[in-house]
Amino acid sequence: MRKTQITIDVELDENHIPESITWNAQDGGVEKEETKATMISVWDDKTMEALRIDLWTKEMPVDQMKMFIHQILVSLGNTYQRATGEEDVAEWLEQIADEFAIKSAIRSV
Repeated sequence: MRKTQITIDVELDENHIPESITWNAQDGGVEKEETKATMISVWDDKTMEALRIDLWTKEMPVDQMKMFIHQILVSLGNTYQRATGEEDVAEWLEQIADEFAIKSAIRSV
């Protein structure tokens, strides 16, 4: 069996607010890559719930956070379709992402 590792390093200020975030992915050739935000979800099958870590730095611009969340919504639809094969639900999630883009002023009508 082969193992790999993905790590996230977070520097916090005196109020425990992220100052900087870097990540590493051995197999992806990523080393100490800076990022302004990360959202991680893991599934706990014992409690049957998603556990999340959502972090962003003070310098993360609001317009970029909106785009980040929009892209996550789009990817959720893609992941759902691949995992379940339910095209109709995946399309519905894509519509939600489109509506979010309009309501958050990422894209106009």
